Amino acid sequence: MRTNKFAAWIVAATVCLAGTWISGSAAAADTKDAAPVSSKLDNAVCQTCHDGKKGKLEATGADGAKVPLHEISGDKYGKSVHSSLQCVSCHKDITDAVSPHKKDSAQKPACVQCHLDLWEAAKKDKLTQEKSRLGIVVQNIEAYKNSFHARPNKEDKTHVNATCDNCHDVHTFNVPPRGTSKRADEWRRTVPNVCGEKCHSDELEEYNGSVHGKALNEKNNLKAAVCIDCHTSHAIGNTSASPVKLALTEKCGGCHEDNLKTYRDTYHGQVNSLGYATTAKCFDCHGSHGIQKADDPNSKVNPKNRLKTCKQCHNDKKPGMFDATAGFVTFSPHANTHDFAKYPQMWLTSKFMIALLIGVFTFFWLHSGLWYFRELKHRKEREAFPHIRVGELPPDEKYFRRFALGWRIAHLIFAMATMTLVLTGMTALFAETTWAPLMAEFLGGAKAINIVHRVAAALFVLIFVIHLIYVVQDLLRSKTFRWFGPDSLIPNWKDLEDMIGMFKWFLDMGPRPRFDRWTYYEKFDYWAVFWGVAIIGGSGLSLAIPHITATFLPGWVFNVATVIHGEEAFLAAVFLFTVHFFNNHFRPDKLPPPDIVMFTGTQPLEEFRREHPAQYQRLVDSGELDKYLEDAPSAPMTLGSKVLGLTLLGIGLMILILVIIGFVGEFH
Repeated sequence: MRTNKFAAWIVAATVCLAGTWISGSAAAADTKDAAPVSSKLDNAVCQTCHDGKKGKLEATGADGAKVPLHEISGDKYGKSVHSSLQCVSCHKDITDAVSPHKKDSAQKPACVQCHLDLWEAAKKDKLTQEKSRLGIVVQNIEAYKNSFHARPNKEDKTHVNATCDNCHDVHTFNVPPRGTSKRADEWRRTVPNVCGEKCHSDELEEYNGSVHGKALNEKNNLKAAVCIDCHTSHAIGNTSASPVKLALTEKCGGCHEDNLKTYRDTYHGQVNSLGYATTAKCFDCHGSHGIQKADDPNSKVNPKNRLKTCKQCHNDKKPGMFDATAGFVTFSPHANTHDFAKYPQMWLTSKFMIALLIGVFTFFWLHSGLWYFRELKHRKEREAFPHIRVGELPPDEKYFRRFALGWRIAHLIFAMATMTLVLTGMTALFAETTWAPLMAEFLGGAKAINIVHRVAAALFVLIFVIHLIYVVQDLLRSKTFRWFGPDSLIPNWKDLEDMIGMFKWFLDMGPRPRFDRWTYYEKFDYWAVFWGVAIIGGSGLSLAIPHITATFLPGWVFNVATVIHGEEAFLAAVFLFTVHFFNNHFRPDKLPPPDIVMFTGTQPLEEFRREHPAQYQRLVDSGELDKYLEDAPSAPMTLGSKVLGLTLLGIGLMILILVIIGFVGEFH
């Protein structure tokens, strides 16, 4: 008995000891397994709390208030681009599995630095091709750093306006690459809500009621414009800044190409293309987020609202501006020259100007070409007199006085005013060329160009009026002047005969005509100024004072005036720097340039006799030739005239090159 009890006691003691050993071993094992949980947190451990299945999670904010924590769906995270990462890869500040966590503030999640480090590693491992999307992320980071979102918030300078996680849910982030069609379009659908629900609620409400929002939400048009189409994704700028305003206009044109092209043909668009945001842009007229179709009663460009819209810019409260008047309503900022049914005035005006350009250039370029080869042939055959070089003339050589001092001064001012008008005008007309913005900056900007152009135009007209008054009063006092006589600039039948005779001479079919005081091509140059003042000046004046023009005339006059002003100015510029320069400076008989008769007022008597034989003979027969003879101009006068002439020729040819570049660029 006693032996059995002792055995039982031994067994019991053994079991207890074994149990104690097993329990200790289990405890030790549990402790061993628990250690990695606190030192190496994996996603499974994090998900035990953060999957949202155990109720709402909250943390204590800096101000002591409770802040709700984001619920992380394991399924969605598994489909994100970050799915291969452990939570603590980003949340390095979390070092334990205890709630609330003890955090290392120096190790806060940093999207930017993480992606930069990954890209540097990819470059080091030469995996940039395989990880090209990571490179795009880095580009976006750089864009973000310079964006409006990255600036300190006005209300709380300790925070920026928006960070990555304000727009991107980093736990479900999976933006499809560009070109993935339906997936990318479906993702774009979510953009307005992402931007609007957290920050831009007012803009979202306007957008949802706009033509763009309705197309997206009601018509399921996944190509409809969303926030990032206009503002970009990461390079979002301050919409009050000029570069952003200009960029927004280009963004509109990305969808509305035809409208952007026609807009650029207007003065508003030309200034915009030069790089200045001082004139009306798409959103100034159509609105920004609440854009409606033109026939919608709420549209800013609806005919009933259009005058009010124009008065946003054209009002007396702005320096140099006046209130828009009735005609502004019928101005079309998107009129074109190829739609006769919609814009008949523009179509007719364009066709007339094209016919005029082709007619003038065909005739005079043919005229100049034939003349060049005819004189070149004569020079080779020594049949024509060579151009007399003033510096090689004997001291006693007599000169014929062709132009009085007043005519020479008027010509010089006229030439400089014309070149200024052409340079400033062509800078606007060809604003989309590479040289135009540079020229605009050189001239002081769009406003400076506008002022310079108008001052030059006023000077141009003033000289013209003074000349006209002088000529009229001179004619009224003269008792011998004949309206169709040899001293008159009025075209007559002899001019037609001389022109025909000149073409015969070009083709070796007759002698060279004997010109009197004024040749037919000189008369054309003279009367072209009258045409220019009337057409270019009239159209330009109507555009310069739109509030007055629109008081009496419909708005389509501005569309027509813009076409006439630009095309006629182009005609004048090209004619001046090709035909006029050739006739007076670049003919074989005039080489080397320049011909300085318009600066000195005189030309060698022999040259005068050759160029105007009929007048020369008439003066000889009447005995009046001596009244017009003078000594040769002084050496300083001759040198100064040559320098001035070459300078003006150089400027003119430079402008011609720029105009040609602009003209050719319109067809590319």
